[in-house]
Parts: sequence; C-alpha cells; structure tokens
Amino acid sequence: MRIFHGTIEIAGQMGILSSALTKKGHCSVGYNTFHSYLGYKDFLINTNQGGLEERVQEILEEYDLFHFHYGSTLLPEFADLPEIKSQHKKMIMHHWGNDVRFHDQARKNNPYVYTGDSPSNEDIHAKLMKITEHIKEAIVQDYEVYDYVKDYYEKVHVVPIAIDLTHFQPHYPSVHKDRPLILHAPTNPDFKGTFYIEKTIERLKEDYDFEYRRIEKMNHEEVIKLYKDADIIIDQVLCGSYGLLSVESMALGKPVLTFIRPDLISSFPAELPIVNANPDNLYEQVKRLLDNPDLRRDLGVSGRQYVEKVHSHEIIADRLLAIYATLRG
Repeated sequence: MRIFHGTIEIAGQMGILSSALTKKGHCSVGYNTFHSYLGYKDFLINTNQGGLEERVQEILEEYDLFHFHYGSTLLPEFADLPEIKSQHKKMIMHHWGNDVRFHDQARKNNPYVYTGDSPSNEDIHAKLMKITEHIKEAIVQDYEVYDYVKDYYEKVHVVPIAIDLTHFQPHYPSVHKDRPLILHAPTNPDFKGTFYIEKTIERLKEDYDFEYRRIEKMNHEEVIKLYKDADIIIDQVLCGSYGLLSVESMALGKPVLTFIRPDLISSFPAELPIVNANPDNLYEQVKRLLDNPDLRRDLGVSGRQYVEKVHSHEIIADRLLAIYATLRG
C-alpha cells in the first residue's frame, strides 16, 4: 500500500508512523508544510504550500491512501478532496487537539484549560463541516480530543501517540542523587502552564535543594539528550491529557507530572504511571517525588514498561493498518 501523510507535522508523528508502516512493507511518506525549531526530518518531505500544490497531481496519482493530519489537506479549502473521492481512494483525518478544541466545550470539564491557540468555535465548526463532506472517519490520540469531533464523523478511532523506542534508552533516576534535576520543556508556555509550574518551583526552592531547567527552542534531538539527566519531568498541567513529552519522558525512564482530567482517567490503561498534577496540587505532587527517591525510580521503570505496551510505533502501525483495511474508498 502507498500511504500519504500530510500536511502538518505535529510532534513528529507523520514521520514516526511512516517509519513503522515502511518497516511493515508499505510505502509511507509524510509531506510537511509546517516547520519549527524542533527540526523533524525522518521519513518526511519538508516543503511549503506552494511546493506541495505544484505536486498535487503527481501525489494524487502516486498514493492510494491519504492520511491527513491537523485538519489540513493538499489544497486550500479542501479543494483536493472531491478529486480524491472521485478516484475512490481511501482518506482519513487525524486530529491532534488545538485544531479542534472548542473553547466553551473544553472549559466544561476543565477549569484549568488554555485554548488561546485554537481557532474560534465558528472556524473549527466550518472546517469540520467541509472536511466531513468527503472524509467520514477520523483518528484522535485520546478521549480528550475525541469529544470535540465525535459528532462530526461517522466513526472516530482512538489511537495513542506513537514513539520509536529504538531512539530512547532508559536512564532511570538514581536513588542516591543529592541534588535532583527537574526539567520542563514548553513548546507553548501558556498551553503547558509554565507560569504555574515555575511559581511552584520557586516555592519548593525555599525548602529543597534541587536544580531546575526550562528548555525552549531547541532541536528535538538535542532536547532528548538533556532529558536523560533529569530526575523529574513536568510536562503540562492545564490541558487534561498527556502529550509527546510525557511519552518520551516515560520512554527514558523518568517520572512525569501531567494533569489528567478526572473524568478521563478511566479511559487510559489502569497502569498509567503519570503523577496527576494540576496548578492546585502541583506543589504537593512535586514535593512527594523530591521526598521519595525510590518512588522516582519506580515510576521511571513503570513508565518505560507502559510506553512499550501502549505507545510503541510498531503496535500503533498495526492498529493503523487495521483501520485502513476497513475504510471505504
């Protein structure tokens, strides 16, 4: 099968999924028009919208399944979708969160959520109506995103974030370290809750001796090297679910603090080892980890096991292939 992924790379997922699908004997490539300091490049053709549009006819002829991401397709206003549909080629849309996070709906179950980087409710609705005229099934990473799109598609599949574990060797926290290192790496400080995190860090420094580093605007490969030295990683304390940083941190054997909405906890596997922290209890949760070196290590070991079971890109690729097989052309 020849699989197109495009056109916005979020958290390295197009490349990671394409890598796993290729290993399973398929031709899969991501075409990316969104470029950032993270520098994703594996299994990607990095281009721009103009370059993509120049190759539309070639792409339409070359691929037989179109896995779109982040509410984007080949042409503005989804002008490519009628042509793909007329050729009876399979399509699916993968939503990642900010592209569909309706502001008022997000706040109903989450008093902490930040939606300032999402489009207006009206724009999200209009885009979903245009997409679903032609694409009838979607994929989301978890049930936090599921609720925003479930009423628009005939079927929505929940498929976890994927990670290539060959790039992540665990470095479990030492129980003998005198001065623990806490890391926080916000791609968007407002979304991650950096203000609350650093306010808590300053409070903790009054009673504890530890090092804190905030990592920003660094290449993804460089950031992963820095994660290895961490004893505690604080990801995001507002959204209500966990993202790629949490997955990568667990893959490296680190204890992770992230806010999981209470109503969503049961939707994740029971063994999820994330320390559930929001702005109101973050101080107590970090304090607990600083007080318990053995707990830090135990959570690191559990996190690695969890990622191997839930997020391995080979497992995720199998789930995608099963979904692809049921799509209508």
